[in-house]
Amino acid sequence: MTLFDLDQLESKGKATRGMDSELSGDMPLAARMRPRNFEEFVGQKHLVGEGRVLRKCIEADQLPSMIFWGPPGSGKTTLAFVIASVTRSHFSPLSAVNAGVADLRRIVDEAKHRLKLSGQRTVLFIDEIHRFNKAQQDVILPFVENGVVILIGATTENPSFEVISALLSRCRVFTLNSLTDEEVRHIVERAMKDEERGLGKLKVELAEEASAHLVVMSNGDARVGLNALEMATQATSPEADGYRRLGLTTIEEALQHRALLYDKSGDQHYDFISALHKSLRGSDPDAALYWLGRMLEAGEDPLYVARRLVRFASEDVGMADPQALMVAVAVQQAVHFVGMPECNLALAEAVTYLATAPKSNSLYVAYSQVQQDVEGSRNEPVPLHLRNPVTGLMRGLGYGKGYEHAHDHPGHFVEQQNLPTSLQGKHYYFPSDQGYEKEVDARLEAWWGSNREKKD
Repeated sequence: MTLFDLDQLESKGKATRGMDSELSGDMPLAARMRPRNFEEFVGQKHLVGEGRVLRKCIEADQLPSMIFWGPPGSGKTTLAFVIASVTRSHFSPLSAVNAGVADLRRIVDEAKHRLKLSGQRTVLFIDEIHRFNKAQQDVILPFVENGVVILIGATTENPSFEVISALLSRCRVFTLNSLTDEEVRHIVERAMKDEERGLGKLKVELAEEASAHLVVMSNGDARVGLNALEMATQATSPEADGYRRLGLTTIEEALQHRALLYDKSGDQHYDFISALHKSLRGSDPDAALYWLGRMLEAGEDPLYVARRLVRFASEDVGMADPQALMVAVAVQQAVHFVGMPECNLALAEAVTYLATAPKSNSLYVAYSQVQQDVEGSRNEPVPLHLRNPVTGLMRGLGYGKGYEHAHDHPGHFVEQQNLPTSLQGKHYYFPSDQGYEKEVDARLEAWWGSNREKKD
């Protein structure tokens, strides 16, 4: 952990005692603005909102051992220090980045002594617990199991893979989400107004376009937003009236990222995805890659793009290349697995594949017609011969009577009625002459022959 000197805090016995005196102006803004209680804590309402189980356990000082799992800047460490301010237990923080087995054994020995003398429990907070190897995690396992310490671990990595199963089974895993844009905006604005710990005395004003860019590029990480705000403030001299006015250019320089003309919630969001979709349909990989890049580099949610690619694969490629849907679903998994910016090439690969694949909207047309018939025609029951006769009564009523099993016939095909009577002879799917659908069309012709009408 870099925001607090954990060794110094641990020696105090209670992490938050005397903390205000430590929060000097020399500390980063993100450290100074760290919430001290639940009233100041922003986000994660599903965990610590009023009336939530975890919030009640914390306030009742009935803590289970737990793992906080979430992306950077979502409040894992902050929540641990809020717990420290509420619980009556001794709070011993460590960072797995620079702590070792000796530190763990020291804290466990102190916890045993404390429990024996005064009955006070010890909360052991391990930041970035995924950096501890199996042997280091094994050291604390028996003491978590017998209650000598209550473990709180924080990690950005999936604990299923990074925390040993024996330790994980003794902990509750709580998943923290990235902060929303509005939550980041709230944190930034509070830092600008706070005269005690924030930038209030410096009279900072943030232009609307600069604020929007700062919030978007923070990507749900409050620390990124606060660090950039502080750097921009330090680089801006006060004007004649004493105010420091931060514009878009200053925020861009602080973030080292140029603001791109794009609005994730406005017309541009829909215009850009439309341009991408139509470029894919037009089999233009260059244009498709360009619109993909415009969206991703401006901060568009990559999962949104992945969802649109999955839809495109079935709507505009379809059976002309069934592999397209597999590629699209694979890229959706890749986006989940690695996130931005590493997933940009996976998205680029999928876009290129879809743009260069043969195109067919036969499935789209077929299902649209099915929807019309489902809504506009009589909903007849399933023909008796297609029903399963699972009881004697059903057999007596004619369930399954006359059904022809396809595998009992040459070529594993037999012509029989599969639609309701009123729709008998109706056709929805008409393969195109593109890609794999040429094979599908030939197969259907061989099976159904003259009984299958052709599309006009």
